[in-house]
Amino acid sequence: MIVDAHQHFWSLQRPDYTWLTPELAPLYRDYLPQDLQPLLAASGVQQTVLVQAAATEAETRYLCELAGQCGFVAGIVGWVDMARDDFAARLEALGSSAAGRLKGIRPMLQDLDDDTWVAAPALDGAFEALAQSTLAFDALVFPRHLPWLQQRLERTPGLRVVIDHAAKPPIARGEIDSWRDALAPLARREGVYCKLSGLLTEAGPDWHPAQVRPFIDCVVSLFGTERVLWGSDWPVLNLAADYPSWFELAQACLAGHGTTALERIFGGNAGHFYRLAQGD
Repeated sequence: MIVDAHQHFWSLQRPDYTWLTPELAPLYRDYLPQDLQPLLAASGVQQTVLVQAAATEAETRYLCELAGQCGFVAGIVGWVDMARDDFAARLEALGSSAAGRLKGIRPMLQDLDDDTWVAAPALDGAFEALAQSTLAFDALVFPRHLPWLQQRLERTPGLRVVIDHAAKPPIARGEIDSWRDALAPLARREGVYCKLSGLLTEAGPDWHPAQVRPFIDCVVSLFGTERVLWGSDWPVLNLAADYPSWFELAQACLAGHGTTALERIFGGNAGHFYRLAQGD
């Protein structure tokens, strides 16, 4: 079972995607299940985790509708306002409407003005409610957010966390040391996983495999093959490459770890972390 642990859908007709402008030409169009399905089939990917791309509950409900129209979406990572007093009730209601597909929440930390938001004591109740649920926390962060994420885990040790896009390392600048040092304390926590996704976007359109491979190796070295999830970050991936290019590069870079490791990184770990139902 090969699982793409991170992909998106969107429609320009919806008002949710305020970040999506004509300047992002490769992304400024609808991306829907019929666009992704042939790419999955060509790479042998059988399931996906569909991740929110707008900070609205309405978009999460829209994703639930899309997921119900295709057989490959095994889980959804949605959005609920964690700062609301009724967060726990809204989370439960959204989960009930998602027909079992809601697997996590992502508050889009990278877009918030306050880098310390995730560690705020005022959010202790919301994070505790999330930790006590069956849902995970997707951390969409830059390296500068990692110390604050570490503080949140000290405040809420039962939280299950996956770091999206390996915390967006500065691959284009070749700056690996400070990123690795910021990531390492989190990697030492058993409940923290890391997505091997979004790296080509951080490398830029002129990326080269030799430029990206040290960062892939570093993620696996820090988290081990048991806590790394491969994801495409499609269609954002289209800013730098296409689906098969990233799939094949990741496979090639990880081949030396053996068949069992590949099975974990390209499916088993996502199934375990997100508690996905296995298909036929």
